[in-house]
Amino acid sequence: MNIPIDKKLKRVVIIGAGFAGLQVAKKLQRHKYQVILIDKNNYYTFQPLLYQVATSGLEPDSIAHSIRTIITQTKNFFFRLANVYYINTKNNQIYTNVGHLKYDYLIIAVGSVTNYFGNKNIEYFSLPMKSIPEALHLRNTILQSFEYALLTNNEKDKERLMNFVIVGGGPTGVELAGALAEMKKYVLPYDYPDLDIQKMNIHLLQASPRLLDGMSQYSAQQAFNNLKDLGVKIWINCLVKDYDGKVVCTATGQNIESFNVIWAAGVKGALMKGFLKEEIEIKGERILVNNYLRTLNYHNIFAIGDIAYMVSNKHYPNGHPMTASPAIQQGNYIANYFNNFLLEKHKIIKPFIYKNFGSMATIGRNKAVCDFHSFKLKGFVAWIVWMSVHLFSLVGFRNRVIALMNWIIQYFQYHKSVRLIIKPFNRKKKKS
Repeated sequence: MNIPIDKKLKRVVIIGAGFAGLQVAKKLQRHKYQVILIDKNNYYTFQPLLYQVATSGLEPDSIAHSIRTIITQTKNFFFRLANVYYINTKNNQIYTNVGHLKYDYLIIAVGSVTNYFGNKNIEYFSLPMKSIPEALHLRNTILQSFEYALLTNNEKDKERLMNFVIVGGGPTGVELAGALAEMKKYVLPYDYPDLDIQKMNIHLLQASPRLLDGMSQYSAQQAFNNLKDLGVKIWINCLVKDYDGKVVCTATGQNIESFNVIWAAGVKGALMKGFLKEEIEIKGERILVNNYLRTLNYHNIFAIGDIAYMVSNKHYPNGHPMTASPAIQQGNYIANYFNNFLLEKHKIIKPFIYKNFGSMATIGRNKAVCDFHSFKLKGFVAWIVWMSVHLFSLVGFRNRVIALMNWIIQYFQYHKSVRLIIKPFNRKKKKS
């Protein structure tokens, strides 16, 4: 990997540049450690706004930022674009597609991937939205569905093309349903005047008795009412059993015909294929860690973010929520631990305790819900709070300005301006 060996400094290798890994990489003290950050992309993604890329609200460069420009303190810091496929815990080495690398300390922050709960048909036919390429593919699919609907004379196919099924009633599913409903109301009738857009149906399927399981009943009911007002068809206690690319089969026996099924029903830890489960304890596709985010069997391997499973906190017996807030707090905790306590054996650090500052979800223009410890918000005020928090959380001044300008224009013009169908280019290889 062409990384120099510095015998004076301990080497810290961080796998993953998401919310957790990036916090550590930015804050580790370079005079104490040689820091190496490895990620499969050369950019950081603000995942909470992926749904806006998928629904033509924002371009990808509004929510992504180059890792090399985020981390400007380059002394004793190295970034490598690579895929890690094996961890050799006995020799303290990681193996990647571009070579192997020794470590003194390893921080695993690989995040999560879409959870299909073992259903291969759903994994093959449905549309995920966990990365920028997936969000762009979803945007293309949404827009292409209306282009194809214009061309077909088959009424059954037209119905399937204009039926959108979102599986999962958490914040992602709720926000995506609201964005699609607003496209139907404000945008699509003008883009496709020769289509009867009223025949477009948006279905939101939730396996549990209510939406937004992680939020209060009050917020869940507000979200339900707002989506109903926008024309979204909500299916509660509706477990999806199968999908063959045309028909969604539910446990209740009610089926929905659609070419467009968006899977937002959950995530799981992004375990590497070469991860030895007999060496590092795993539970539910996540790595078991102690109160200090250290793996149970190895003193020099830590796990943070979505991949970490801490069961010792009585308030979170099933591990912390796989969201941005715990990941950021864990990243800050590990950076503080390494900087001030790890090499100072006489110092004792307190265990990690997650502070839940609240949760929020937006349903559409002027509609959002926020849960905080002592109060709850809804409507326009909650929407302003949601926008402010997400705007502040974006990395880089340019990204914040672009996102804000897009939101302002869309608010007054009811218009999403980035409805481009951009397909990946595949260069044809010459025949030998």
